[in-house]
Amino acid sequence: MKKIILSLIIISALISCKTYSFTGGDIGNAKTIQIDFFPNQAPLVEPNLSQRFTNDLLKLFINQTRLTQSNSNGDLYFSGEITNYRITPISGTANQIAAQNRLTITINVRFTNKLENKKSFEKAFSYYSDFAANSQLTDNILDNALDEILERITQDIFNRSIANNF
Repeated sequence: MKKIILSLIIISALISCKTYSFTGGDIGNAKTIQIDFFPNQAPLVEPNLSQRFTNDLLKLFINQTRLTQSNSNGDLYFSGEITNYRITPISGTANQIAAQNRLTITINVRFTNKLENKKSFEKAFSYYSDFAANSQLTDNILDNALDEILERITQDIFNRSIANNF
């Protein structure tokens, strides 16, 4: 009897996972995802940012869902552009010199859910990373800042598109 109950619990759990990923995302009946290249249209351009963002976004969806990549006509479709890459001073010293700078990146995303159009949207996602003003935004400092920013932006896009967190 215990085996039957346990089997029913396992089967019902597996059935309920049919449209949900293990991260809580609702992909419905979608099977494919298409993510176009996000060109960098910001006034200040970081050369590898477009490729890195596009790859990070695709990797997140492939790793966190059962979706497969499609080069055209994906059930879930992402396009957009990088619209802002800005470095600004955020805090000063007694000598009116910047003590910290902030790198802010903004990415405009158009999401189309071809199976459930009401879930489609266009939205700008933005995040930042702070670094010491006496540091150059190169090498490890740039890599760490981009890691932090892109992880947050891609997760926000994931949450907004399939986890239904508005």
